[in-house]
Amino acid sequence: MPPTPRPLRKLGFLTIGLFDAADPGRGHESTLGIIELGERLGFDSAWVRHRHLQYGISSPVAVLAAASQRTSRIELGTAVIPLGWENPLRLAEDLATVDVLSGGRLNPGVSVGPPNHYDQVKDALYPDTADTEDFGHERVRRLLDFVRGEPATGFAGTEGFEVFAPTVQPHSPGLGRRLWYGGASLRSARWAGEHGMNFLTSSVVKAEDPAGPWDFAEIQLSHIREFRAHHPDGDAARVSQGLVVIPTDSATPEQRAKYAAYAAQRLPRTASPQGPARLLFAPDLVGTSAEIAERLHAHAAFREVDEVAFALPFTFEHEDYVQILTDMATLLGPALGRPAAA
Repeated sequence: MPPTPRPLRKLGFLTIGLFDAADPGRGHESTLGIIELGERLGFDSAWVRHRHLQYGISSPVAVLAAASQRTSRIELGTAVIPLGWENPLRLAEDLATVDVLSGGRLNPGVSVGPPNHYDQVKDALYPDTADTEDFGHERVRRLLDFVRGEPATGFAGTEGFEVFAPTVQPHSPGLGRRLWYGGASLRSARWAGEHGMNFLTSSVVKAEDPAGPWDFAEIQLSHIREFRAHHPDGDAARVSQGLVVIPTDSATPEQRAKYAAYAAQRLPRTASPQGPARLLFAPDLVGTSAEIAERLHAHAAFREVDEVAFALPFTFEHEDYVQILTDMATLLGPALGRPAAA
């Protein structure tokens, strides 16, 4: 086995926050309850996914604003906000506001690229500029500048009774160091490093070599090393890994059967790259905490990170998430070297 992995320093989880269209309040309340549970269990971070025109969280910043008032310690992240749907200046204001409200606990993760199904939504999203919008890294750079306090305008001063600032207000000084880029390619990893961001990896990478072989862990490892090679902090630059992890220690027989069926249904897509983007998916990790820890300790990419945001499956029930999170915090975390909360 390779040298000892980095000790696990931060244990987090990621939820999609699904809801019933006929009763969206119940689903959002479930998500907030899960985040509150995560804090009680001693998790270091809770992250929410971002979904537009679907039955999942469409406004993660608003959800995390609510979560910030119901928690006091746990860090709150987005994984990830697709910037193709956002105005960077307005988003910077929202992020800074929630960071202030949370006491400096916000960890915004973002990504770039055209919005999903762009041809179907562009007339509603950008009716006058759909064909000229830039969905590349420049959009992230603008957000970074605004969050980090660069001027948004040359105008400042007093006009009548109102005072105007040239920079985004409120300004939260530490937020610029807590911005994450969600990337799945070498190019994205390099760009995030060069611009001093943190790097979010997930259960999806791009298999950029058409000839293979396609080893998910080795591809993800190459992204982590590329990121750190170009980051001012080098090997100390922050990387968080987000595999789908389902511990079964306290699960009922019915839950274990459900979890096994879920993973089996998704396993075929891990055998080879999928679609024009050549996306390679990691297998879901299902089993006892001891079994999962053994597999992670042998995972080439996991061995080079000290932060995780394990992804919860999309379609499970609230009580399933309670069981999974409880096992993660009390059994899996310690098995990975992070002591359970007192």
